Amino acid sequence: MKIIRKLYDWVLHWAVTPYGVIALFLLAFAESSFFPIPPDALLIALVLGFRQKAFKFALYCTIASVLGALLGYAIGHYLWWTPSNSFTGIAHFFFTNVPGFTETLFYEVEDLYHQYDFWIVFTAGFTPIPYKVITISSGAFNVDLLMFIIASIISRGARFYVVSLLLWKFGEKIKLFIDKYFNWLSLAFTVLLIGGFVLIKLLI
Repeated sequence: MKIIRKLYDWVLHWAVTPYGVIALFLLAFAESSFFPIPPDALLIALVLGFRQKAFKFALYCTIASVLGALLGYAIGHYLWWTPSNSFTGIAHFFFTNVPGFTETLFYEVEDLYHQYDFWIVFTAGFTPIPYKVITISSGAFNVDLLMFIIASIISRGARFYVVSLLLWKFGEKIKLFIDKYFNWLSLAFTVLLIGGFVLIKLLI
């Protein structure tokens, strides 16, 4: 946990440097495939410092995150399995070194794909579920690429734009609220969104 905390502090320090936007882009890209710290912390810090650029920051975050998701997909698709269908050294490296990414979770994600398809990618993209687990697993299990891209754009865009909108509107007050209840807020939004789609399907 100390290592994660140091990484978190290192991420935040970029907000007070001239390279904050570049760091945000690279962080959002890396977090989708291998880096453990999500870009939200740096996004929040940058928006609070430059509220007039809130939606530009959200756009940069979304683009970088989706590109990173494609890298994660490629890792899973091309580098995850040996010709004998066992894990490669790269797969074992992820299982050993990426927090929360285990063989057990990997196979649990496969079961979720069979049940929920689009929704597991969307939910992971919006909520605190480690997105890299989903992006790499999507490639390893040959999930439909177009569906994967659409789900990533919608979920990642929704996540970053909602955070930026709230900070742009309410500033420091909403930051404290988001920090305290982010997990619950993201899960609630996902439930409401999925419920809306289900309702539309039933009505049609």
